[in-house]
Amino acid sequence: MVVETDGYLALIEHLTFNLDLFSNNMDDTGAESIEDVVTDLIASNIMAVFDQNPELHSSVRFTLLKEADSVVADLGEVLAGVWAKPATNSQIAFLDEYISLVKNLFDSAVAKYD
Repeated sequence: MVVETDGYLALIEHLTFNLDLFSNNMDDTGAESIEDVVTDLIASNIMAVFDQNPELHSSVRFTLLKEADSVVADLGEVLAGVWAKPATNSQIAFLDEYISLVKNLFDSAVAKYD
């Protein structure tokens, strides 16, 4: 649905081009780990998709949840070295933008079910 698309592969490529952001911890850090930030952002964005599309069949919702889990797993793999470390402000900003782009892919996929 989403993780097997060219758009998603392009986003993974975008992430890999920006990995230096995750190796530089010169920014202020908060209490949340990168894992916490990613899971919170994915959860809130997938809930927004559900809220925007209340008519979605439960099977589509289940598929979206599985895809969201795959996105978190992929991010966990790519960011494994820093996954448990506190997130910096610039990392949070990047992840917020990145996951918004992932949400756009979910929105496009859901539009095909209308």
